[in-house]
Amino acid sequence: MGGIKHILNWAISIIVSMLIYGHYVQAADNPVVVLTIGDAIGPATDDYIERGLEVAALRHAELVVIRMDTPGGLDSSMRKIIKNITSSAVPVVTYVAPTGARAASAGTFILYASHIAAMAPGTNLGAATPVQIGGLPMPTPEPGKDEKKKDKAPAESGDASKRKAVNDAVAYIRGLAQLRGRNQQWAEKAVREAASLPANDALKANVIDLMADSIAALMQKLDGRSVVVHGHKRILKTSGAALDYIEADWRTRLLSVLTNPNVAYILMLIGIYGLILEFSNPGALVPGTLGAICLLLALFAFQMLPISYAGIGLILLGIALMVGEAFEPSFGMLGIGGVIAFVFGSIILMDTEAPGFGIELSVIITFALVSALIFVVVVGMAIKARRRPVVSGMEELLGAEAVVLDGFEQQGRVTLHSESWQAISSTPLHKGQRVRVTGMEGLTLEVTPLSSPELQTQE
Repeated sequence: MGGIKHILNWAISIIVSMLIYGHYVQAADNPVVVLTIGDAIGPATDDYIERGLEVAALRHAELVVIRMDTPGGLDSSMRKIIKNITSSAVPVVTYVAPTGARAASAGTFILYASHIAAMAPGTNLGAATPVQIGGLPMPTPEPGKDEKKKDKAPAESGDASKRKAVNDAVAYIRGLAQLRGRNQQWAEKAVREAASLPANDALKANVIDLMADSIAALMQKLDGRSVVVHGHKRILKTSGAALDYIEADWRTRLLSVLTNPNVAYILMLIGIYGLILEFSNPGALVPGTLGAICLLLALFAFQMLPISYAGIGLILLGIALMVGEAFEPSFGMLGIGGVIAFVFGSIILMDTEAPGFGIELSVIITFALVSALIFVVVVGMAIKARRRPVVSGMEELLGAEAVVLDGFEQQGRVTLHSESWQAISSTPLHKGQRVRVTGMEGLTLEVTPLSSPELQTQE
């Protein structure tokens, strides 16, 4: 009996070891890929998520976790991220963490689009009302006799463009809520009324699927949970799964830098100033080459950012006026107008409430002051040049002093600047007498003798 018991224990140990080994092999073969959104959602975020999902598919990942803390971002980038999530062959869990994080605006849409929505305690989501990008501010309706009606649908008041944007966003988020079986009514409220919810209330209202204190706790709660991916039901096996953190690569980091509104703004101005220097000094090469590269990078960035074309127009007008002041001095009129247009254009260049996509006022002021300083220096140089006497050309000969080479009564020769000139005079002159040039006909000088007696001759 003892021998049989020993054999059974040995066999059970082998079986358990094989099961544990198989579990860890499976975990290593099917990792959980973790991506991070920690800032405003823009083109770089879209590129990062798309590449991360592609890597997860190539590694046969069990799951993709998007750990998110965002104030929102661009609608275009948000929609691309959602398309990538809904078309992903790997289930996606969006996890709002750590404590204190938020999934505001565009983050709420992404949370609704994910196969599983999770939040850490002390986090919140919502405030998903679309905001205007660029142009003039939307009119604010004045209170009137229809106030009660406006109270029932405050977000729908205003002009037609805002109503279209709100209705489109409502339809979009309700469609995502239907797709994932989540609370459609609150989703609409988040868009129309900018409603927000903390994590506990979101769980009770069926806005999210679960809460977890950490990714480790999240893995435990997801283990054995079923999700539907492209119409097929899958059971998640996440307990003990290896976590594969994918950070942004150099391409995504470069794109993030270029699409920073402040960087794009600076690149545009460097490009414009570089081309101006090249055109004013043909053949310099360095300003033109650097300017062209910076301008192309800026145009690439602006193509992806919420710019106001009126702002770009004012900036270009301002620079053109300042350049005009440099080439055709107007004693300040063009330059002052150029600086004003430049500042106002910079302020409204990215006139948007989308978080993270505005230009810092300090950057605008710095470049405005630099441009104004250049303008002041150029104008000062122009004024000094205007006051300085002429030092070349025929105008410079008028008033100059010459010396008579040979005496003459009406016509003879004088020397001026070591050159011999034909000269005429109504007063008889003698050799060595100093005269002043009073006029010029062709290449003949009109001269008169100097009035001071001591300067009449040069011995």
